[in-house]
Parts: sequence; structure tokens; C-alpha cells
Amino acid sequence: QVRLVESGGRLVQAGGSLRLSCAASGLTFGTYVTGWFRQAPGKEREFVIAISWSDLNTAYADSVKGRFTISRDNAKNTVYLQMNSLNLEDTAVYYCATSWKTTPTTQSAQYHYWGQGTQVTVSS
Repeated sequence: QVRLVESGGRLVQAGGSLRLSCAASGLTFGTYVTGWFRQAPGKEREFVIAISWSDLNTAYADSVKGRFTISRDNAKNTVYLQMNSLNLEDTAVYYCATSWKTTPTTQSAQYHYWGQGTQVTVSS
């Protein structure tokens, strides 16, 4: 059984940094495209970042380019989302997901496993 568990979300001040984790069981991240999405209150879920581990091809939402990065710890089978220079618009529930696609995709419908999400709140 595949399970993705996000953690690390909390209240942080604008301009600060935060690292989210996504731990997997039942699959190995290196085999799949991995993505992060987020959903703010009253808004639809939106793409944040995704990576193909085979060639490290990475796709970014324009709103996070230059601020967010994605990485992986193979030994822990955990993916991280490093978020810097956070602003109020980054407040959302953040989800990690995996896709069968071989290249990073921004389409949530192309991701088949999802975590339960972790809340990130940025305060002024």
C-alpha cells in the first residue's frame, strides 16, 4: 500500500523560510515524477513544483521560481520542499504527489498518489 505523508507545515513570518517533508512508503521516489501542489482557502489546488528524478528536469510555478526548490533523501525515501522568502500568498495546504509521467507535469489529474497535506501559514 502506497502512502505519502507530508510534515513540516507551521506558522511562519513573511520573509522567512520553511522546509516541508514528504515521506513515502510502498514506493520509491526515484521511480516517479514528484510534485508539490497547494490549495489556499477558497481557491483551487494549484501546481507548485515538480521534478523528474532521472534527469532532474524541474518545473516551477512562476510564483515560486527562484524561491522554492525540491530535493530528495534516498536513504529516507523522503522528498523536501524548501521554501524561502515566503509571502502571504504562500499560505495554503501543501500536498506532495507522484506521477507515472516521465517528465514533470503541472496537471494534478496526472498524479496518482497524494498525501494528506500540511498547513503552511505565512503571517505579516
